Amino acid sequence: MKTTVLVLLLLGSLVLAEETVTKARIGEAAPNFALVDSEGKTISLTDYSEKIIVLEWVNFGCPFVRKFYDSGTMQTLQKKAVKKDVVWLTINSSATGKQGYYSPEELPAQLEKEKGNYTAYLLDSDGQVGRLYGAKTTPHIYVIDQNSILVYAGAIDDQPSTKKETLENATNYVTHALDALLKGTEIETPSTQPYGCSVKY
Repeated sequence: MKTTVLVLLLLGSLVLAEETVTKARIGEAAPNFALVDSEGKTISLTDYSEKIIVLEWVNFGCPFVRKFYDSGTMQTLQKKAVKKDVVWLTINSSATGKQGYYSPEELPAQLEKEKGNYTAYLLDSDGQVGRLYGAKTTPHIYVIDQNSILVYAGAIDDQPSTKKETLENATNYVTHALDALLKGTEIETPSTQPYGCSVKY
């Protein structure tokens, strides 16, 4: 009995600890962070103050992510955003040895294969930034406005499937959020349920 109670208390502590770490909330200032990118440069969120920023959680081994990259949908979305002076930060929070993690020797070839059009690809193998934002899936998307306020968090679109054919009629929440910010209008859907593979912390 005592053992059961102890386990429950420990589990409760773990849950509370995780909730305490998660600080990113819609309508509030996006938590700052600094991560090393694939080129070895340290990138901080504050480097892009007064810019619209997209945070994309990625795991190239995830079939949901593969749908977007194999079809070229993600690369096209990234390219269009960056052309409009939006900063696109792709973040990998896969822990060492888990799906989606690449060693420093493996990473360059993988990124060349994926042909991403992001501003930077950031390494978060200890998961601190992923937990800070409460990233749960790959993909999981966050949009930050020019005042550093988190204005969107959730799924990339409304088609929780790994099938490429679902992209044709999908409502892309990220595109809508960026269009609204660029036009200075209100984002109609600031939060959605993310879908995909679990982040491999």
